[in-house]
Amino acid sequence: MTQVSKHLRKRTHATLATASPPPASPRRAARARGPIDRLLDADLFRALSDPTRLNLLACLIKCARPCAVSEIASCCKVDLSVVSRHLAQLARAGLIRGDKQGRVLLYSPCSQDLASTLRELASAIDACAAACECGPDCCPAPTTHLKVSALKVLPKEPRS
Repeated sequence: MTQVSKHLRKRTHATLATASPPPASPRRAARARGPIDRLLDADLFRALSDPTRLNLLACLIKCARPCAVSEIASCCKVDLSVVSRHLAQLARAGLIRGDKQGRVLLYSPCSQDLASTLRELASAIDACAAACECGPDCCPAPTTHLKVSALKVLPKEPRS
């Protein structure tokens, strides 16, 4: 069972539908546990944070069939061993699954689980945003004491 599908089994749609008033402070928000805390999985986003891994995942999803590491490696310009390590990290995050057939390891995407998790995350974010009662102007941009436009970068003087 993949990590993504484990997260799906832990929650129900009813937990997303129940809206409670937003916490009064960031400290209280950090202590309050809700669906968004279970959905924001660091391993998932860590696996998605590398451009090479994203490229490999996209190739697997578009191919729509199990592929060997050597086939997948043709999608990018990195060494086969590096591709293998990237695929292992994607598998640990639950984004792909590897099935061994003889001496060949075939990887296939868990695209349904990923799509479902991302949809639920979007719903949880929408639910948190809807709970904010003060409107769109509740979180204005922070004011700084020094404006960026006021900074002047002086060229370095040549050393003599």
